[in-house]
Amino acid sequence: MKQMIIGDVQPSLYGKLKEYLPLTFILVNAHPEEQQWNEAVRTWHYLGYDKMIGPRLKYLVKAGTDLIAAISFNRAALRVGARDKWLGWTENARRRLLPHVVANNRFLIMPWVRIKNLASHILSHSLRLLRKDWFQLYGVEPYVVETFVDFSRNKGICYKAANWQYLGETRGFGKVGKAFVFHGKRKGIFAYVLNRKLHHLIAHYPVTPVSPRKPRPKPKIYVRLWDMIIYEQDWSPKLFAEVGLHTKAVRTLGTLLGKYMDYYAPCFSWAAQQRNAETYVKGLMSDLDRKSVEPIALRYLDAKSVRPMQQFQRDAPWDEMAVKEKFQARVLGTFGDPEGMLTIDGSDFYKKGKHSAGVARQYCGRLGKVENCQAGVFIGYASDNGYGLLDARLYLPQIWFDDEHKALWEKCDIPETTIFRTKPQLALDMIADVQTHVLLPFTWVGCDSAFGCDAEFRANLPKTTYFFADVRSHQQVFMTRPQWLIPERKNNRGRKPTKPIPSVAPVPVAAVAVDESIPWQEVIMEGSKGSERAQVKCCRIIEYQDERDGDELWLYIRKYENNDIKYAFSNAPADTAVSALHRASRLRWPIEQCFQECKSYLGMGDYETRSYLAWHRHMLLVMVAFLFVLEVRWLFKKKIHPAKRNLF
Repeated sequence: MKQMIIGDVQPSLYGKLKEYLPLTFILVNAHPEEQQWNEAVRTWHYLGYDKMIGPRLKYLVKAGTDLIAAISFNRAALRVGARDKWLGWTENARRRLLPHVVANNRFLIMPWVRIKNLASHILSHSLRLLRKDWFQLYGVEPYVVETFVDFSRNKGICYKAANWQYLGETRGFGKVGKAFVFHGKRKGIFAYVLNRKLHHLIAHYPVTPVSPRKPRPKPKIYVRLWDMIIYEQDWSPKLFAEVGLHTKAVRTLGTLLGKYMDYYAPCFSWAAQQRNAETYVKGLMSDLDRKSVEPIALRYLDAKSVRPMQQFQRDAPWDEMAVKEKFQARVLGTFGDPEGMLTIDGSDFYKKGKHSAGVARQYCGRLGKVENCQAGVFIGYASDNGYGLLDARLYLPQIWFDDEHKALWEKCDIPETTIFRTKPQLALDMIADVQTHVLLPFTWVGCDSAFGCDAEFRANLPKTTYFFADVRSHQQVFMTRPQWLIPERKNNRGRKPTKPIPSVAPVPVAAVAVDESIPWQEVIMEGSKGSERAQVKCCRIIEYQDERDGDELWLYIRKYENNDIKYAFSNAPADTAVSALHRASRLRWPIEQCFQECKSYLGMGDYETRSYLAWHRHMLLVMVAFLFVLEVRWLFKKKIHPAKRNLF
């Protein structure tokens, strides 16, 4: 049996499968080695392990005396849309035959094992054991096995290799307490048929006659809130100041908002939810000093409505994923442009206390120092047609995954399947979601230096795009591609050099800014305060990364009238026109404008909740409100693009 050392002391089993056969499968239910299975899965499986309820089988897999894997089976999920559609069974058949469906709920290959084809072999052999052991222990013959694969972690290749059938994806909901909440992690569903007679049995279970039900009542028709307050004119006064709305135009905003919110109406289960959503969005755009749930409910409804609106934000079963997809599709219809840019940035929210999801002492950009705060990662969209926000994720610091903070997860409604993700990883997740669900056109990805200095983040951006990524002034580059040479030993003294050094020394990008051989060019730049003149110089450089020379990139340097200097890398081709880099630089700033307006006028930081889910719902409704503001500005501008005249 082969062994090798990974890192310092970590052993690893590797090689060909045939060198380890036959493997030993140990059923550890009520067995002395069950604790070993529990600890292995709790320690190494990304979902961990607490306890398993109901019928179950747990197997340890060993090669000789070495533990190489752990696998388990449990009762199947009550309802799985893709599985039920695939089986084509009636409600009566599902109720009768569901005990014959088993779930593979854990499958762990120990992290020190690198044996080719091992996973598919274990799957195939464990299914043979499952047929015998499940019937022997529970008196039920298993006909079908199902499993769920998190595609953000792996692609389910071992299941495909073992001839499991891919059925589709889950909707992305998980159970938190007694409720199902959306966590956004859609999982792939795979199934394997153990006994073909299942389909024969399904055909012999007819639909059970049931007494006719009364049709579900349609949402109640109620007088819109806007019609009752249309003359109050309580909109935040600065929201529409730039387009100079006159009094008569302001009085039409309630009607426009009603039409706008009708677009999202199908995402809500009943009229009360739709009313709460519309009330909340209207409250975000009002002149209230504090735009949290309680002041909004008291302004437009009554004291008895505060609690229901809090529940609407925290755990009411409305489909925020559907709202998000409709919202993002509307951004596409309003601002979409093949030459558009996705922009990435973080925004922090100062918070007191320690019990809100994600709160920790960390750097707070708004305060410019380490403080108690929550950190969010946002993506926006910018094009020549306009700009807006697209999505947001709450960052959970590493400390929130220790035992002390884990105790707060249930109170904060954090899904149990949540794993630690860095801010760049959260940004990549959101970009992938936008590409998958909205097909938003973009050529560029822009980001600030917190993301731009992360070479791994830049390397994992979509290959069909170019990045325009800010970097810090001390970022080092080569002006020409160096050769790496081992220097000669001086005076035949000391240890002989073994580490190669570059033939030319790297320099910080700040040194390029003062290099007079590269001239400045004056251009008109757009910023959060409007147009301003800027001095720009750009040149081709070689990135200095991990003590090696990296990719050849554009270095774009901007010096503003106040002498502030910004530096950016871009992987645009060498023959890219400089005007295209100027445009990319211009598209980078709108996300800062979004934050400024959403925090100043739309209550982005005014939420008062500890809930992980409620945080995301608040940010989503803020973005929905902000898109309405942007569309109204489009509508009342004197020179409006013809394609934008029918937004409402």
